[in-house]
Amino acid sequence: MKIEQLPTPSYVIDQKALKQNLQILKSVADRTGCKVLLAQKAFSMFATYPLISSYLSGTTASGLYEAKLGREEFGGEVHIFAPAFKDSEIDEILAISDHIVFNSGRQLEKHLDKCLRAGVSIGLRINPQHSTQGDHALYDPCAEGSRFGVTKDQFNPDWLEYLDGLHFHTLCEQNSDDLASTLAVVEEQFGEYFHQLKWVNFGGGHHVTREDYDIDLLVASIEHVQKIYGVQVYIEPGEAIALNAGYLVTEVLDIVENGIETLVLDASATCHMPDVLEMPYRPPLQNGFEAGEKAYTYRLSSNTCLTGDVIGDYSFEKPVAIGDKLYFEDMAIYSFVKNNTFNGMPLPSLALMDETGDCQLIKTFGYEDFKGRLS
Repeated sequence: MKIEQLPTPSYVIDQKALKQNLQILKSVADRTGCKVLLAQKAFSMFATYPLISSYLSGTTASGLYEAKLGREEFGGEVHIFAPAFKDSEIDEILAISDHIVFNSGRQLEKHLDKCLRAGVSIGLRINPQHSTQGDHALYDPCAEGSRFGVTKDQFNPDWLEYLDGLHFHTLCEQNSDDLASTLAVVEEQFGEYFHQLKWVNFGGGHHVTREDYDIDLLVASIEHVQKIYGVQVYIEPGEAIALNAGYLVTEVLDIVENGIETLVLDASATCHMPDVLEMPYRPPLQNGFEAGEKAYTYRLSSNTCLTGDVIGDYSFEKPVAIGDKLYFEDMAIYSFVKNNTFNGMPLPSLALMDETGDCQLIKTFGYEDFKGRLS
């Protein structure tokens, strides 16, 4: 079927765009010898893992469930980081993980003996206290009071006897100039320890597949660390892997008039695209423009009872009618991984679009998926 024939709401993953992103990331790995991992927290549609795994070295997980998914469906290396690990889960985590990264010295020391017996590669997250996020404190792991990573003052060189690597993750949707400035601070604070390590993980937030991204600077940064310190470099982007590689298809259910014409959709910001409210984020819309730019402006909202469940104001060249389909773009990342069923809203179906434009429904959801989360 074609995209316009899919039930709504549906997420559609564009495999052609996904493949183009993967080719860019693979070129970075080929040029530098670094290893690129899929950060599953941003994108975990495992129907695409056979394709992604042919380009990347493995996955990174934020907890037990993502680690299991990476091991079962992706293969390759499985890396895991969490602010803290539960005693009831640590044995299973160590059984399926290749790298484990601790967030604090206390966590490292607590689980050290089990890690050594399991033979996993042990890492520690560091915090260079170098913010590059501007006003977006919500996404700044280096903000004052951040719970993420060990600062220079907290670092104990005695840990190096057990550590294979250090991990820093300070970026969010950023270019390589921010990586370069961060790396300079990391080297100043922790570089003396790098010679005793096997690997350094640059974390995620690298928008490598964005059109204006400076790939040469990324390559130079990776090559610098590998040459100077003799370590393996990892990067673990999530967004860059599926950036601009997906759609959310929705239908107009009604039009409400109260000062502005509001389109009531069967997709929801709070349920299906929460970054719209959290970041905030304005998703691109196919054939949609800024409010007032074209002749017909509408407010796009949802079918929930939350007054603020508004996606944004968009204008169109032609009037929109009840029953029309709208296609939000860049909806592969941080979308279905954050879904919820508030108000009993149905979860969108999942579909794949091949390189000819043909779509295949991969999974649909119903009442039992809603009920199964309750008691």
